[in-house]
Amino acid sequence: MIATEQTLENLTLTINQEIHVQAPLDATFAALLEQLGPGNETPDGKTLNMKIEPWPGGRWYRDMGDGNGHFWANVKAIMQPTLLEFAGPLFASFAFVSNVQYRLSEVAGGTLIAFRHTALGFVPDEHKAGMNKGWAAMHDRVRRHAEAGLQQSASRSTSRK
Repeated sequence: MIATEQTLENLTLTINQEIHVQAPLDATFAALLEQLGPGNETPDGKTLNMKIEPWPGGRWYRDMGDGNGHFWANVKAIMQPTLLEFAGPLFASFAFVSNVQYRLSEVAGGTLIAFRHTALGFVPDEHKAGMNKGWAAMHDRVRRHAEAGLQQSASRSTSRK
């Protein structure tokens, strides 16, 4: 057996992202729940069948039907529409525990989402490289979904006049 030395840097992960959304706080939070849950999809547009139970202790998981699936996390804290926090292994099939936090705040022109993913455990380097890209793609879908909803509302109100 070959011993490998692990350092704290090898065993920790921190990803911080800021997402500027041109939509109100409530619409952005709703888009976040939608995109993390039933709207979640692979890069090629296939559904992941994700479910979120949006209350403290609620599950975030992939439902593959017939009692099969993959547990991602529990809702650690939720304060709609300004905070959503998860704790769990997420997508990992290796020793790994994560804390994922979304803090939403009103800013001029819309909403700012401050995202932070911290984790502890063994994460192969190729997985670390993909995580930042994966979260960025997810957050882009949240932004587009929230902003599209705002545009649809504006179109409906303009057409009623």
